[in-house]
This record gives sequence, C-alpha cells and structure tokens, in this order.
Amino acid sequence: MGTSYVESPIGLVEIKGTDEAITSLYFVEAREPGAVSTAYTELAAAQVAEYFAGERRVFDLELAPAGTPFQQAHWQQLLRVAFGEVQTYQEIANRLGKPAATRAVGAANGQNPISIIIPCHRI
Repeated sequence: MGTSYVESPIGLVEIKGTDEAITSLYFVEAREPGAVSTAYTELAAAQVAEYFAGERRVFDLELAPAGTPFQQAHWQQLLRVAFGEVQTYQEIANRLGKPAATRAVGAANGQNPISIIIPCHRI
C-alpha cells in the first residue's frame, strides 16, 4: 500500500492505493510521517494535480474502493456523471433502479472513499 500527496487549492489531498488501483482519496490536515508512495499513487497524484490546474476533466485510473454492493453500484453511477454535469440523489436512485432509495444514495455519497475521482461533488 502506498500514499501520495497533492497540495490543492482547497487543501492537502492524500491518495492511497496499491500498485494496481487507488483505494482512497481524502483531504487531510497533514502528511503521514514515513508515508511511502507507489508508482500508481504518484500517477494518481499527477492526475489530481492536473485536475486542479484545469488541465484534466477525466481520470484514467483503476479504482478499488471498499464498500457494500449498493455503495459500489452507486459509485459506479457517479463515474458516469460527466464533468460539468450535476445530478440529484433522485436521479441517481432512479438510474440504480431503486427510486425510493434517495436517502441511501445520499448516505453512499457521503461515504465515498475516493472523492474528486469518484465525483460525489456533482450530486
């Protein structure tokens, strides 16, 4: 497991992952002492830096967020929301085939472990 960091206009971003996929992206107060990056977390950090610089709209990364089957399905739907688009919890619930699940969609949105890359901020 590796950890990389990106200074962004809205705070320090911590990216964790394996040699093959990103497992989390969070805003943190400080760097973890002794954190060691991998080539893949460095690739992700470069893409996140490009995003904040206005040079990237789509990420080209393998993701491996831990979550329930519902959360996984929800996060897959979020990945389909294009840059510059916004959708409601109800629209996502409908796309999941669970129109009564708007609160569950909201909860899954709040538990997204790979923010920015999985664009929960567009919902």
